[in-house]
Amino acid sequence: MLDLQASRTPAQTDVMLFLSRTYKYGDIGVPAALLAGGIIRNDWKMRENSLYVASSTAISYGAMLLIKHLVKRRRPFVQNINIVPVYRAGSTSFPSGHAATTFSTAMAVSNAYPKWYVIAPAFLWAGSVSYSRMYLGVHYPSDVLAGAALGTGTALLLPLKR
Repeated sequence: MLDLQASRTPAQTDVMLFLSRTYKYGDIGVPAALLAGGIIRNDWKMRENSLYVASSTAISYGAMLLIKHLVKRRRPFVQNINIVPVYRAGSTSFPSGHAATTFSTAMAVSNAYPKWYVIAPAFLWAGSVSYSRMYLGVHYPSDVLAGAALGTGTALLLPLKR
């Protein structure tokens, strides 16, 4: 984390802040777009997929909040004064909520639409958002890894109607 901090540049930091903020748009936008597409095209399968993606993300979010409440791990910049965050995130650190929800959305949409042109951008987005959290100094790598595992696991365990 100290190496990431030492290599920060203003341009990279702007990109990482942007990526970090996209999680809301993807987590909400993907199922909303599927629902809208399903309504417009009168496609019941697309509507079901929107519910599957939204449910997976919502369950991951709820599980993440519960784990955060139980573990109460302090943010890296609180535990190590040498880590200077780009901004001071609130709450607790473990697991990363950004990683949990973006990986849940990515895995669920990849399950629903198992095509390379869906899978690659979905996981590139989730991975980029997750990496940004470490770059910004607000999460440990283990926070991000646990969040990614939680989100991916939620999507895999939730049944998808085929």
